[in-house]
Amino acid sequence: MMQPRILSVAGSDSSGGAGIQADIKTITMLGGYAMTAITAVTAQNTLGVTHIDAMTAASVAAQIAACVDDIGVDAVKTGMLGNSRVTAAIFKALVHVDAPIVVDPVMIATSGDRLLSDDAIGSLRKFALPAATVVTPNIPELELLAGEEVDDVDSMIAAATILVEAYGNAVIAKGGHLLSDMLTDVLVSPDGQVSRIESPRIHTQSTHGTGCSLASALATELGKGVPLEAAFQTACDYVRRAIASAPGFGHGHGPLGHDWPLSA
Repeated sequence: MMQPRILSVAGSDSSGGAGIQADIKTITMLGGYAMTAITAVTAQNTLGVTHIDAMTAASVAAQIAACVDDIGVDAVKTGMLGNSRVTAAIFKALVHVDAPIVVDPVMIATSGDRLLSDDAIGSLRKFALPAATVVTPNIPELELLAGEEVDDVDSMIAAATILVEAYGNAVIAKGGHLLSDMLTDVLVSPDGQVSRIESPRIHTQSTHGTGCSLASALATELGKGVPLEAAFQTACDYVRRAIASAPGFGHGHGPLGHDWPLSA
């Protein structure tokens, strides 16, 4: 089988723990060929985000076209979109791409810093969610998008189902923000079927880039032609092992050990 060609459309993280850098590591470790369209350049580390420079819509669209027109794309992952103009340009550029699209609706960094402007949330609903094959919100993002409070697994499934019914795609709701020693991630398929993955919580601060890594792992597996439920399982397993293998860098929310397959 040809190596899957995975396009990540996301922001750059100067510290290497999240965004484009985490995506490239994840895609490579899972056997994919990583390509990128950078939406913003951020100055950030394990303690927070100190500066953001957004790319122009034309620049992001040109990066996407350069990849699509020459190398081709087997799956797309989107992360930090930045603003409404960039968001609209991204999904206009992807309209003729016949490949799964994983939308990680990045709004707030692990550190708590805001990564999506208010005007871009409307564009996210208008352009990104309707185009997505799978949407991968964490709990705060799920609450905002579904308009429902989430405080346990049942309400997480209910909120995810609202998005499934509204947009007709699959939703993977990430349960890391729930206060429980057992972590539950949930996949709600377009037909309403619910799959859960439960695992003991790893008590650590090394969680910077978990959402980026899960979405790019999912895109890589889908790009291989793996069915959604199996791709969900592999993505969750990869991220869990990466958390357990974290190198312990930084003084805040540290990066994952993306290269764990090399020593497994």
